[in-house]
Amino acid sequence: MSQFDSLIIGEVARDTNVDYDGATVQAIGGAVYYSGFAAANIGHKIAVLPKADMAPEELEAAFAKAPNAAVYPLPSTHSFVTKNVYHTPDRERRTSTVDSVIDPYRTEEVPAIDAAIWHLAGLVGGDIPDEMIPFAAKRAMVAIDVQCMLRWVENGGMVYHDWAAKREMLPYVRFLKTDAAEAEILTGLTDRAEAAKILHSWGAKEVLITHNTEVLVYDGKEIYTCPIKARNLSGRTGRGDTTFACYINERLTEDIPTALRTATALVSLKMETPGPYMGTRADLESYLKEFY
Repeated sequence: MSQFDSLIIGEVARDTNVDYDGATVQAIGGAVYYSGFAAANIGHKIAVLPKADMAPEELEAAFAKAPNAAVYPLPSTHSFVTKNVYHTPDRERRTSTVDSVIDPYRTEEVPAIDAAIWHLAGLVGGDIPDEMIPFAAKRAMVAIDVQCMLRWVENGGMVYHDWAAKREMLPYVRFLKTDAAEAEILTGLTDRAEAAKILHSWGAKEVLITHNTEVLVYDGKEIYTCPIKARNLSGRTGRGDTTFACYINERLTEDIPTALRTATALVSLKMETPGPYMGTRADLESYLKEFY
């Protein structure tokens, strides 16, 4: 048995989030942050490898309320600093600007951490170079949030480009996460189920696609879906990170329908409160009983 259920590799972000009504919040963010809390606080043993222009003590303190998360901080010349402006109450449309990005992760700086899954959770293209994927695949099952291969910083803004190496790299991937828009960029298809089938045919073993109404998983045999039931969207930021981290860690012991149901319930509960998931496994179980 591995020492950790998953190792999450990705930078901590310094976020400014402006809601559609003008409310502004400055916070620590990033996929590693939301993913780490989601998995650790429901009982999984998690290692995180955050990178930022912050003292190691600051990075460790950022995860202090996720007691099951072990922090292995890495230095960077700059931090990822961004501003997200949400244009609609459902937070489906946003404009992101970026002031600075991290030094890319390098294979030689990743410590030998024994984890069942290596979860690659960068924020923009260049954070996690393509060569990190086969490197990770030699050590663990690979999970990747494809945003870090599609989103690029250009002139301070965030733009999307297709992943040039997708056909070469997807066969290394055990778990692939996209949202509906990212799936369309990768495949040209707006039908999420058909997009998932294409991504699987290119090599990804399990494809998870998030949407504001549901989460979808395809394993090459069957399409599974589960509805999102959040009663409000005040905690919309971190939706995909929370879903994916919960799903992949639950999959270590559960079948697809059970892991999907648990992950969708967790993200529904998390979206009702801003910030990462700060509840417990018991809170999640209560929510599951009431709404699922």
